[in-house]
Amino acid sequence: MSITDFLTDLFNPDLAFLPKALAIAVMSSIVCGVVGCYVVLRGMAFIGDAVAHAVFPGIAVAFVLQGSLVLGGAVAGVATALLIAIFSQNRRVKEDSIIGVFLVGAFALGIVIISQAPGYAGSLQQFLFGSITGIPDRDLYVVGGTGLVILGLVLALHKEFVSLCLDREMSRAMGLPVFWLDIVLYVLVTLAVVISLQTIGNILVLALLITPAAAARLLTDRLGVMMLLAPTIGGTSALVGLYLSWSYDTPVGGTIVLVATAIFLAAWLLAPRHGLLTKRMRRCRGRESADVVRSSSVPDLTRPQDPSASLR
Repeated sequence: MSITDFLTDLFNPDLAFLPKALAIAVMSSIVCGVVGCYVVLRGMAFIGDAVAHAVFPGIAVAFVLQGSLVLGGAVAGVATALLIAIFSQNRRVKEDSIIGVFLVGAFALGIVIISQAPGYAGSLQQFLFGSITGIPDRDLYVVGGTGLVILGLVLALHKEFVSLCLDREMSRAMGLPVFWLDIVLYVLVTLAVVISLQTIGNILVLALLITPAAAARLLTDRLGVMMLLAPTIGGTSALVGLYLSWSYDTPVGGTIVLVATAIFLAAWLLAPRHGLLTKRMRRCRGRESADVVRSSSVPDLTRPQDPSASLR
């Protein structure tokens, strides 16, 4: 399918779900890209996976009670994030261990709850693997409003989050409320994950949070530039992924993740300073320059020497 055909489908009234899916995919990718920068800097990618699994029991309860699946997932995710933040304050057990405990515990609870409701597989499939066909209009406002709240909090607490991600103990010594900053950051990660569930799915949502930020980390050493590059990479991945998914009839969530992964691999190889091939090319040039310098400093013994040169 050509880009022109894709644009035509976007404005086709019979395909009203397509522009909604594109809007939600791009918005959620931008939000996840911004929040993901803190996740990558702090080395807490596991929290994204934990939150993605933690929303499952909330979805299960909401399904059994015939309530809002998105709201149920958000409540469960925030509750789990709060528990992780509280238990992580005891430094005797490392943060990744606490996250692992609540990850499997929350997912197991969801399995037990959902097993009591027959016929659930089809209704929950879109939350596991993503869907572009069943997005109601209200979700546009929910994702847009939640995204603005997340970005507003990030803008207001940016310096505190950076300090927390780089050195927790120094932040505590500076008098920053480390515990409450942990909670806010966990909640922001949770909300970013929840608003991405319908497009990318529960299983693949971690990639939307981590991959664009990791690619941006390879491309720049400046945090400000990284926080601009990450949402740009995420939004581009969503746009290109949806186009390829619509063109070749592939799962939208998986296609978006594959595009983001391809961008990460390109950055890994070709980043200006940290790319693997770029470093090798610099080393090769350095060796060639060294060889030239050495060759120019060695006298050519094949040429006749001036006997008087040594007397001058």
